Amino acid sequence: MERRAAGNARLPPECNRILYVRNLPFKMSSEEIWELFGRYGPLRQVRVGDRSDTRGSAFIVYEDIHDAKTALEALSGFNVAGRYLIVLYYKASVMQKKMDMDRKQRELEQLSKKYNLDRKNSAAAAAAGGGAAAAGGG
Repeated sequence: MERRAAGNARLPPECNRILYVRNLPFKMSSEEIWELFGRYGPLRQVRVGDRSDTRGSAFIVYEDIHDAKTALEALSGFNVAGRYLIVLYYKASVMQKKMDMDRKQRELEQLSKKYNLDRKNSAAAAAAGGGAAAAGGG
């Protein structure tokens, strides 16, 4: 009960039950991650990145927001197998922006392939053409 009384203090606005963890050792299993983060309170879910671009990262979902806060404070910078963990609160808006950028990048690549465009050369040509027009116009 004492923990709940202390937990009634105001939490920072970015605080939530979901933690985003980076720089995890690639060999660390989800059971080991569950054990490490489970020390700070009951977990609802652990999602470990398994693709090449998400390896070494995980989402940890706690049952209680105060347990998530305690885990973040205790494990941010914690050394695991020679790697220092980066523990952050999950921010849906930041993740959504990243996903939108990734989606736009894929669409741009598909259009480039469809119209046989080499984006690097066309960007250089546009820059050179724009520079010539500006030089010739004055």
